Amino acid sequence: MSAGGNIIALSGGVGGAKLALGLAACLGPAQLAIVANTADDFEHLGLSICPDLDTVMYTLAGLADPERGWGLAGETWQCMDALAALGGEDWFRLGDRDLATHLQRSLLLARGEGLAAVTARLCASLGVRHTLIPMSEQRVRTVLDTDRGELAFQTYFVRERCAPRVQAIRYLGADAAVPSAALLARLDGADGVIICPSNPWLSVDPILAVGDLRARIAASRAVAVSPIVGGRALKGPAAALMEQLGLTPSALEVARHYRGLLRGFVMDREDAAQADAVRALGMDVLVTDTVMTDAASKARLAAEVLEFLSGLRA
Repeated sequence: MSAGGNIIALSGGVGGAKLALGLAACLGPAQLAIVANTADDFEHLGLSICPDLDTVMYTLAGLADPERGWGLAGETWQCMDALAALGGEDWFRLGDRDLATHLQRSLLLARGEGLAAVTARLCASLGVRHTLIPMSEQRVRTVLDTDRGELAFQTYFVRERCAPRVQAIRYLGADAAVPSAALLARLDGADGVIICPSNPWLSVDPILAVGDLRARIAASRAVAVSPIVGGRALKGPAAALMEQLGLTPSALEVARHYRGLLRGFVMDREDAAQADAVRALGMDVLVTDTVMTDAASKARLAAEVLEFLSGLRA
């Protein structure tokens, strides 16, 4: 890899975590920082829940459930079953071992530690050597205006199973939030930024909405990997969301969304016919196999993205 020794990856949950793991296989701990979306965070059962941070953390630790993509492998659900029997809210499933993470995070936050410091503590306890950074210490929350009214993200995504039709998306608090100090320190000397194949509207835009991050990244050498392959999202509601927002689900539409932000765009071979149209937007294009099914394919894609990034104009 010749893109330099300081790479920043922006990630949502499952899809982003896959590429983050591949990048961690290619780069040492001092060479890579992963920035996770925290606009999905919420307070549930009196606990501070950070779904994207935890998905990336568990993935890097080798503990993530490979079938679900989120949560811990080998999880049990006795607490949730007991909660349901008591008439409690069990729509957001927290596994017995996963609960320990939320309990410890909530305790440390209540003691006055910042989210970045708490995240670093948790990562160290789980043996994660690469830096994982929340996008901001301040509260930012994704809210969706839907045909069923205003819904908080987790209500829409988990409780309602993405069934409501989305009309608009807002990131409450983003205008007052500032990027994490650890993120700004890494970004100042970054050799490149990689936007992982996460949902552009629900996972990446909240990060870009914080402070002057969009402008800073636009001034850097940045590439994105499309989360849309052959008109479909490999994970999550991205394709359906695009349709509801009046957009055609395609890699090209994702590139249009990022226009002015990127130097390069990575798309799957299945979408190769759209490459020239993406180039017309002012981006260099890498066409490759972007579907990640195992550790080898994650590392292979990461290596290709890093090599592509290294060849872009500074």
